[in-house]
Amino acid sequence: MMEAFKEHKGIAAPLNRSNVDTDQIIPKQFLKRIERTGFGEFLFFHWRFDDDGNLRDDFVLNQPKYENATVLLAGDNFGCGSSREHAPWALEDYGFKVIIAPDFADIFYNNSLKNGILVIKMNEEQVQQWMKKAEDGLTLDVDLENQKITDADGTVVSFDIPAYHKEKLLNGWDDIALTLLEEDAIKAFEEKRA
Repeated sequence: MMEAFKEHKGIAAPLNRSNVDTDQIIPKQFLKRIERTGFGEFLFFHWRFDDDGNLRDDFVLNQPKYENATVLLAGDNFGCGSSREHAPWALEDYGFKVIIAPDFADIFYNNSLKNGILVIKMNEEQVQQWMKKAEDGLTLDVDLENQKITDADGTVVSFDIPAYHKEKLLNGWDDIALTLLEEDAIKAFEEKRA
């Protein structure tokens, strides 16, 4: 069961890279697990850790000011590559609730929404402005119901989201929960069939 998403206020981390593919988000050697949890520790593994397993000082998420970041600002075409659902699982398990980028790979976009992560397509100029602000510390308040993002300066920016995905997120409905909304009709059909 997904957690309902109405509003989220969180620290923004700037990942100023384009074409981040799903193998960079969660490398293939960590896809052997059968649970949906525990992938966060492997998020951006080759960027976060050196060959000896030590944290790299030069990677944004290893900087103390982004330790509790829950909003990821990313470059164009985020989540490209293979269609692995493990990528949103890793991002969510790490703690990200919202990802804002100029564009996303279609399958990643849909997989994220299905797993309770709000992915927001935002014009590149705005994303770059927030990335710059995030270098000094930026908190964003994301209001899904009103489809608005407010930054610490009071700037309010609107965003679009398909109504279907918005309703699912607001109610915390994953695909199974959505099916179970029709449980009475399913039971009636099965009884009639028997």
